[in-house]
Order: sequence, then structure tokens, then C-alpha cells
Amino acid sequence: MNLRHKIKSQITLEQLFEKNLTHVFSESRNDLYFLVDLVHLFRPNNPKAVEVVSISELINFLKENPSQKNFFNNYLTSILKNRKFTNFLSDAGILQNTDFIYEVKKRIFAKILPFQPQEDTLEFVLNQVFYLSSDAIWVTKIPQEELKELFELIDLTDIYASTNENAPLSEIMSAMGLLSQRMSGHAMDSEVIMMTPEYSNQESPFVALEKELYTIFNQIRTSEKHYISSDNENYKQALVLHKQCDEYIDKAFNNSSKFGISLRVNQSLLKIRQQLYRLKILLPLLTVNNPSEKIGNTINLALKLIKYNCHKNNIRQLIGESTQLISYEITQHTAKTGEHYITESSKEYFSMLKASVGGGIIVGILCIIKLLFSKVDTSSFGHAFLYSLNYSLGFIAIYLLGFTLATKQPAMTASTITTALDSGMKKMNKNESKHSSFAHLFARLFRSQFIAFVGNVLIAFPVSLLIIWLIDVAFDVNIAFEKSSKLLNDLNPIQSAAIFHAAIAGVFLFLSGIISGNVSNKNKHNNVYYRIQEHPLLKLSLGKERTQKIANWFERNWAGVVSNGWFGVFLGSTASLGLFFGLNLDIRHITFASGNFALGLYGQNFFVDGWTIFWSIFGIGIIGFINFIVSFSLSLGLAFRSRNIPISEISLLNKAIWSYFKERPMAFFFPVKN
Repeated sequence: MNLRHKIKSQITLEQLFEKNLTHVFSESRNDLYFLVDLVHLFRPNNPKAVEVVSISELINFLKENPSQKNFFNNYLTSILKNRKFTNFLSDAGILQNTDFIYEVKKRIFAKILPFQPQEDTLEFVLNQVFYLSSDAIWVTKIPQEELKELFELIDLTDIYASTNENAPLSEIMSAMGLLSQRMSGHAMDSEVIMMTPEYSNQESPFVALEKELYTIFNQIRTSEKHYISSDNENYKQALVLHKQCDEYIDKAFNNSSKFGISLRVNQSLLKIRQQLYRLKILLPLLTVNNPSEKIGNTINLALKLIKYNCHKNNIRQLIGESTQLISYEITQHTAKTGEHYITESSKEYFSMLKASVGGGIIVGILCIIKLLFSKVDTSSFGHAFLYSLNYSLGFIAIYLLGFTLATKQPAMTASTITTALDSGMKKMNKNESKHSSFAHLFARLFRSQFIAFVGNVLIAFPVSLLIIWLIDVAFDVNIAFEKSSKLLNDLNPIQSAAIFHAAIAGVFLFLSGIISGNVSNKNKHNNVYYRIQEHPLLKLSLGKERTQKIANWFERNWAGVVSNGWFGVFLGSTASLGLFFGLNLDIRHITFASGNFALGLYGQNFFVDGWTIFWSIFGIGIIGFINFIVSFSLSLGLAFRSRNIPISEISLLNKAIWSYFKERPMAFFFPVKN
């Protein structure tokens, strides 16, 4: 009879033992119902909320019932005897594939339909008994003293009793040997070696560690005690080599700033790091300095096995660990680019104004071209292609001419701000100084954004107005007449989905920043610029100097060209995708909104009521704010994540910014002397 579905308060230990142990051995060796019921009895409803989970009730019951204690001992011995766990110990919770997408899909599927190993493995028992991910939390809250008392009371055998095949200690050593072999193999991968040129003329510490471990295993297998002491010279040497392996991986990760890094290499390094950490946990289990440590080591192994089983399909941890370094390298590029978007002196401030004026002129032209493209009789796909081409070429032109599109700034400058904050956190001990410096930097950013918005918005309006007037004069046609009502209505944040569409544009601004950093990182990792520089055919046909100039141009501009091109595709195809899926999808961008406002006014021959003008101007401001806040927030979140800066910092930063604003409000709009 299975009692798991009864209310906990209605079940007693006596009932569990009477109803289960009287027949458990008449079934099969894998009759785990009793153990499942027993664990369920002590499992708290909210494991995170409890401080201690006591099993004293079980201990006292067994003390008072010797016959039940004997049954329990025989039952556990039968359940655990000769269970294999080598592969489980070497694999659980560790990346099995360098393909990130494959690993994510595998874990998601395992969450829905858990993998069930063979019945002769320890993983099978753990899957059936500790099947909740929260089990890893509460089992560690059981006092060690109680676990040791229970272990001694039911007279269980520790892991040092034997080194025979399938014995626990033999399984541990097999798992450690498997881990060391896999690490050595992955460390010899050509792409991993490329990340650590410092070790090119040295013996691999992974190979040396593997040899040292097998020496220790032989000592343990030939020893009557089946363990070594922590003073063992080979053990000390293994710890030194393990540290060298750690340093090797750290150096590879650190070199990503020089050589870039791909997701595949990142996964390979992460896998080796996880295997090293697993080995670090297992190494102390080989040593015993005092016989009393045998039980403690056995219990610690059991707790670790439960933890590994509970966390083996952790998707959040996989995504977090796998994407952190990639996001760091991406934001490193945007941080360097973002430095050019933050002004300090009056000269830089007015240079930003001139650059934004240039951007406004080009956007004004793009507004006219898009309006003309809208009159082309083609499919939704055709319009998506034409609009994307218009946007992409325009944005690339803005970038290559050194002009500024205001809303492109937040995705770049967020990383710069976070880099400064990260640097400040490492260098300063007083939070007040760190946050005060950050507030000054934010003021510089804000006024840079402000003047860029001013230049873009104030110029796009008259440029669009001038061009549409010239077309009317030259060809006697008001090209905005048919769409004027829609152009004006789309700016109204009350009567249209302008805010939602502005948020979509903000997401695309964020994505364009990600693309820029990703392209730069990949090109660096693949030595693209050096390949161009040393391309034999280019040098032969163009000469070394021209080839060098081409390589330099690609290094400076290619990431920006690609990101701006994709940004144009995103903006140009959104409305057509919305029509295809039957969704209200579109984009609103502050600079284009300013140009469209001019076109809408001209299309209606300026016969527009005051409320329409008011809501259009107000809508332009709201669109700009949403563009900024969405792209900046997403970029700031990614930058915080990439540098492990706690989110709690945001409230402290807000306070510092507000204090500085009250002290010097003009610094947020105009350059002022310190």
C-alpha cells in the first residue's frame, strides 16, 4: 500500500514501517515506495523558509524499535548495494555538448519528460526519491550530527570499505579518472589552445594532473586502508596541478578581450571549468586523516549526489553561465563605441549638436523616400524590402559620415556607464564616492542625449518640409495628401499604439547594439582583419599599403555598418510582418516622427486644429522617451549581467543622480565647469 497521497499529519513513522517493510522484500529490489514515502514525510512544504529540518523523530523511533531498525538497515543495504554512479558523478550538471542551443533544448525536454537511467544505477534511485529540484535545499538543512547519528545507528557501511568493482570508492575514482581524461582532451582542442598562447611551449597541466591522479588511485587500491592522508606528496602535487589547470582556464577567459571568443569555445572552456570544480569536490574524498572522517565524507558524498541530481537540468544556470562572457565581450565593444557618444567639454557638446544636425538632415530625406516607396504598387514583402533598403542605407550613411542618430546612443552608452561603475566598484571602498562619480558621468550622458535629440528632431522637421514643398513646386503634387491623416494620427499616444510601437523600436535599438558587439567579437576571434591585411591576392593586386588601409577600415567600421544595416531591416519589415501575422506591429522613432509630423501638416495644407498639433508634439516627446528608456534599460540590464553587478546598485545610483540633479540641474542639459 502506498501512503504518499495521504496528508502528512495523518501519517506516522509507525504506519510507514508497518505498511511498507512487512512486504517490501517480497517485491523487487527496486521497490522504492517506502523510501519515497519516508522522504516525503520529512520534506517541508517551503524548503527555503525553514532554517533546520530535523530527523530526530526517525532516530528516536529506530532506537525504540530495534526490529524496525534492522529492517531499515537491510532495506537500505539492498537498495544501494552495487549501484553504479560513475557516469552520473562525472556528467550530472556538467555541459555535455558545446552546442548551446542543443544543450538548452535537451534540458527543457528533460524538465518535461525526465531522463530515466537504468534500474541498476544510483541515479535511478535519486530520480525516484528526490524528484523535486527543491530537495537539494532542505536536505542540506538536516544537522550533520543527526545524519551521523542515523548513519551509526543503522550501521551503514562507509565508502572506504572496499575498492572492488562497483564499490562506492571505485566508482568515485572511475568518475575522477573520466573527468581528468575529458579535460585533457578538451584542453588540447585547437581553438582552446589558441586562447592560451602563453602555454604553447609548456607541458599541459591537465595531462600532468591525469597522471598524478592515477598514481594516487594505485596507492589507494593497493593500500589496506583504501585511502590516503592529506599529507601525501602525490595528493599535494595533485592540488598544485589542479590550481594550475584553474589558472589555465582563467587565462583563456581573460584572453577573450585580445582574441575574441565564440560561443563554442566559451562552452568548451565552461565545460572544463565545471569538470575542474567537480574534481575539486571529489579530491578530498580520497583523504582521511582521522577514522572518524569516514562517516562525514560518506554523508557529504550522499548530499552532493542529491544536489547534482536536483540541479542537473537547471536551465537558468546554463543560460547564465553560458552567456555571461559572450555578453561581456559584446558590451565591451559597445562600451568602447559608447565613449564617443558622451560629451564633456563645450567643444564636444557642440560637435555632438553638429553631428546630430547631419543625422537629422539624412532622416528628413529618408522620410520623403519612404513616403514615395509607400506609393509603389507591390506586395507587403515588396514594401518591406523597399523600406528596409531605405532605412539601412540611410543609417549606414549616417554612421559612415560621422553623424549621430540620437536613439542609437542608449544601447552603446549603457555599457560605458556600467564599465565605469564596475571600475569604480573595484577601485573604491566608499560607496558614496563611487555613486557620486557615476552621477557626474550620467549627467554628461544625459546632456549628450539631450543635444542629440534637439539636433535630430529640430532639423528633420524643416528638411522634410522643405523637400516636400520643392516636390510640390516642381511637379505640382502634394505627395503626402493621401496619408496625411494617418501620419498625424500615428503620433497621437492616446488614439494610436504609438507608445507600443516606440517600445518595439527601442528593442530593435538594443538589438542593433548587440549585433555590433557580436560582429566585432566574432571578427576578432576569427582574425578577420589580419586575414584581410595578409591576403596574398589583395596585396598582389592592390599593394600592401592599400590592403592595410582596407583592413583598418573594416576593423573600425564593419561592425557599425552591419548593425546599422540590420537596424534598418528591423524597422523596415516590422509593419509588413504585422500584416502577415494579423498583429498591430509597427515602429515609431522620434526623429522619423518629427519628419512625419512635417509631412502630415503639409499634406493637410496646414489646416490642422490646435489639439492635433498639441498631441502630435506631445507624442513625439513620448516616442523619444520610450525609445530611450526601453533601449537603455535593456542595454543596462545586459551590461549589469555581464559584469555581475547587483541590481540593488540601481536604487543607490538613482539617489546619487537625484542628489546631483538637485545640486546642479543645468549640468544635465548644458556643459558646465566643474
